Amino acid sequence: MTSQKGWSRKYYLELEPPTEEDNRPDGQRILEALETREELKGYRLRMRPAALREAYPLCRESGWKITAVLGYDGDGFTVTRLEAGDTRKEHYALCADLGSTTMVMRLLCMNDGSVKAETSVFNPQAARGEDILTRIFYVKDRPDRLEEMRRAVTAGFAELLEKLEKISGIPLAGCSALVVAGNTAMIHFLLGLDPFCVFQTPYAVRTLDPGVWPASELGIGIDGFVYCFPGRANYLGGDIISGVIAAGIADREGISVFLDIGTNGELVIGNRDFLIAGAGAAGPALEGGVVRTGMRAEPGAVDRVEIREGEIRIHTISEEPPRGICGSGIVDLLAQLFLNGWMDFRGKLVEGASPRICRYEGEPAVEYAPGLFFCQNDIDEFIKTKAAAGTMVEYMMGLLGITLEDVDRFYVAGAFGTHISKESGIAVGLYPDMDRSRLILPGNTSLEGAAKLLLDLSLLRKTGQILECMEYVQFGAVDDFLHLMTAAQAVPHTDFRRYPTVLQELERRGHPLGERPA
Repeated sequence: MTSQKGWSRKYYLELEPPTEEDNRPDGQRILEALETREELKGYRLRMRPAALREAYPLCRESGWKITAVLGYDGDGFTVTRLEAGDTRKEHYALCADLGSTTMVMRLLCMNDGSVKAETSVFNPQAARGEDILTRIFYVKDRPDRLEEMRRAVTAGFAELLEKLEKISGIPLAGCSALVVAGNTAMIHFLLGLDPFCVFQTPYAVRTLDPGVWPASELGIGIDGFVYCFPGRANYLGGDIISGVIAAGIADREGISVFLDIGTNGELVIGNRDFLIAGAGAAGPALEGGVVRTGMRAEPGAVDRVEIREGEIRIHTISEEPPRGICGSGIVDLLAQLFLNGWMDFRGKLVEGASPRICRYEGEPAVEYAPGLFFCQNDIDEFIKTKAAAGTMVEYMMGLLGITLEDVDRFYVAGAFGTHISKESGIAVGLYPDMDRSRLILPGNTSLEGAAKLLLDLSLLRKTGQILECMEYVQFGAVDDFLHLMTAAQAVPHTDFRRYPTVLQELERRGHPLGERPA
């Protein structure tokens, strides 16, 4: 009935009641019954005091027919709760993506792996800074502020649990496992560790492998344990390792590229024989922070743009009046500007190409919606971001002596990759121009990897193997990285031969030759 491979397990026990001849303590009686289960052999078993307190009345009231709820504690399994009768059909556990902008939590049925509910909240820490660097400086050498930010994270988890309970109708306090994936800084915040070391040379962080913690010690309202995915380096956190697990990169013979772009860009290239990873600053141009009218992907955000017959046509989330533009809208807008000749290959707006091209606060801009402008400086910031991401891939593939032809799958991960159009991403040079079937936008791989691990404890060993074999490159330490970026600071690239389908589309549209690089 119930899967016994995951971090949370349930066992139905029919115990013999005590007699004068067999007066073993209740706790011992329960643990010895569990020790006979094949899936638990070799594990150390123990019982939480709270569960032990439940044992005396519960066993007698239920006729010694009980269900033991167990959670993996890093060393073995701990009985976190006892329930009367056979409750194996109601077996649930949790996984979460602890993002700096958005926190996402999923409720899984441990019997069949099905998703019972999923929800998200904006990270409450954002009240002290939209970007994570602002938060890091906010708490530096201020234990009181560090505790404030730790509590903000736990408040986010409390809100997620409350929302999941409301959606599913399932009480979640009895869950014995929560697997969390997050970047190195966010895990430091969760544990109450000063994250300034993540940012400051020599980047000797407080921990890369925090392991398993009692949920109560972290202030998270479940009975069981919380596991935090390990990271590889200060800028390559557990969210990326979780993504590698989700994508199955280390299980295949073919070479995969795994790219996640945000304020930092994280990259992994490899297969079952090797893994090389790197990270570096990419820029927040797709997160709304540096764009004057940028915003999160929430109601009123422009998320799709098309230019038809010289007119800009937009779509907003929830079809509400436009209030700003989010990442997918930015990429669509710039792709359409370029393909329609309103922006040249240098990323410069072509004044006079359309009445929508104007000047706003002293610089060229495009009015993409009434009263909403995307300025030249915004475009310049985007080009730096996409150039950094492209250069990371190019540099790493150069180190390995491979080309795109050698790549079996190219993953663009995260919410960033989920919502951005492949064609728009290719048109502006954010994605490589390759067979679209090999360009994969897998969604929130941080959450998917956490779910995969939650359901299969044996993947913990795989996680360790990935970290052990993974070579790491800090792009900020590459001497000529900024020089290499120069070639990528064009739309889509200074070498148009790398983007044949974009060139074909420009020619189909009659794009003036003078606006293309030679």
